[in-house]
Amino acid sequence: MKIAVTYENGQVFQHFGHTEQFKIYDTDGAKVLSEEIVSTQGEGHGALAQLLKRLSIEVLICGGIGGGAQTALAQAGIQLYGGVSGSCDAAVQALLAGTLGYDPNVRCNHHDHEHGEGGHTCSGHGCGGHSCHR
Repeated sequence: MKIAVTYENGQVFQHFGHTEQFKIYDTDGAKVLSEEIVSTQGEGHGALAQLLKRLSIEVLICGGIGGGAQTALAQAGIQLYGGVSGSCDAAVQALLAGTLGYDPNVRCNHHDHEHGEGGHTCSGHGCGGHSCHR
């Protein structure tokens, strides 16, 4: 099973559509066999699902993600685990162990500023004119 995680400095990046890198894990379903960091090469929201499909990704772990991106991932046959934070490596290990905490109803419906910087996350606040629910 190939797993992609939105990636920044070892952590799960908190805004799918703005991620500059994915950490890709090739697993046998129980343990990680190999891993690599892949650049998104500036591709935005819609193109990211197609990039993951080209990389034969089966599962995506991320923080916030909008409805359009969720639809694109579903159409590409990629299973989504959203609303995840912390270490990428720990998240993948938890997924493989069946203990990953995630939010199946994660929503992020804004595009007016960066997330995941300076301790900013999308949970439980009214930041500007948007809302994110984790």
